Amino acid sequence: MIFDTLKPQIELIISEDQKSVNDHLQNICVLLEKRVPHYNWVGFYFRNGKKEELVLGPYVGAPTDHTVIPFGKGICGQVAVSNKNFVVPDVSAQDNYIACSIAVKAEIVIPIFVNGENIGQIDIDSNTPDPFTQEDERFLEFVCAKVATILP
Repeated sequence: MIFDTLKPQIELIISEDQKSVNDHLQNICVLLEKRVPHYNWVGFYFRNGKKEELVLGPYVGAPTDHTVIPFGKGICGQVAVSNKNFVVPDVSAQDNYIACSIAVKAEIVIPIFVNGENIGQIDIDSNTPDPFTQEDERFLEFVCAKVATILP
């Protein structure tokens, strides 16, 4: 499975001491978007200090107007409140979905926890209907756990 080959590459990216956190995150986005065929937009959102909103961090894919997302709004905003993974097989069936592109068919969002606190998330859009499996979910949980080790 592709995820087994990507895990050591994620660990290598995380271990590069001379890079900034943003460089690490950008390199992860590039790797995932390039190597996983159904990952068409890969990015990170982080809590904006104590405000109940997320701000867009490093990402790869089409530009987005959604650089700030209030808690509770859209899939990312819902994950910020629920602290749970959210897999959306068909975005058109979601009432509280923020459309970034008409090409997007599915989305997966996995929270990032530091010291038990949800401080951000990885957000992946796919132009393929219902592409995400439990393997995607477990792999992205692994990615988020590794990312948490380099966050302040």
